[in-house]
Amino acid sequence: MLLGDSAFDNSIYLDGGPDVVKQLQLTLPVTWMATLLARDGSVASDLPDQVARLPADASHLVVSIGGNDALRHLMVLGEAVGSMADALKRLAGIRDSFAADYRDALAPIVDLGLPTWLCTIYEPRFPDASLQNAAVVALSVFNDVITRAASVSAFGLLDLRVLFDRDEDYANPIEPSVAGGGKIAREIVRLMVR
Repeated sequence: MLLGDSAFDNSIYLDGGPDVVKQLQLTLPVTWMATLLARDGSVASDLPDQVARLPADASHLVVSIGGNDALRHLMVLGEAVGSMADALKRLAGIRDSFAADYRDALAPIVDLGLPTWLCTIYEPRFPDASLQNAAVVALSVFNDVITRAASVSAFGLLDLRVLFDRDEDYANPIEPSVAGGGKIAREIVRLMVR
C-alpha cells in the first residue's frame, strides 16, 4: 500500500510514462499486488483518511508524506531575520508543528501493526542556487522528524534523499520522473523481499 503524496501519485507529471505504482507492479513478485492510496497534494493531516481506505488484506505500507507540508513554508526562506538565532527559532517552531501533525498522522498506522516504511522527503532541484541551498537545509528539519518517527515507531526508513541523486530523477523541480519512480519502485521491492 502506497500512502502519502505525489512522491507516489506522480502520473500527472509524466506525459504518459509509467508512474510509481505501475513500475512497482512490474517489479514486485508476480503474486504480489501494489495499491495506490497516495494523492498528489496531500499533507500529513490527510494521511488518516488514506489509512481509513486501506483494504482488509493490506500487508505492507510505504508512506511518503511531508513534502507539501514543507512547501507550505517555502516563503519562510525569504524572510528577513535579525540573527541566526532568530532564524533557527523560526525553523524550530515549524519543526514542532510538523512533528505534532506527523505524529498524529502516524497514530492509526502504528495501531495497525503492519510492516511499514517511512520515506524521507527528497531534496528539490530548484534552478536558483540560493533557493536550492536554503531549501535543502530547511528540509533537514522535516526529515529529522521523519527519521525520528521511524525509529520511535520501529518502522523502516526509505531515504529518498539518497535515492534521488540525478537531475533525471525529477520530472520538474519537485516531482519524481519515470526514472525517479523506477528507483522508488526498485528500492521498495528490495526492502520488502530481503
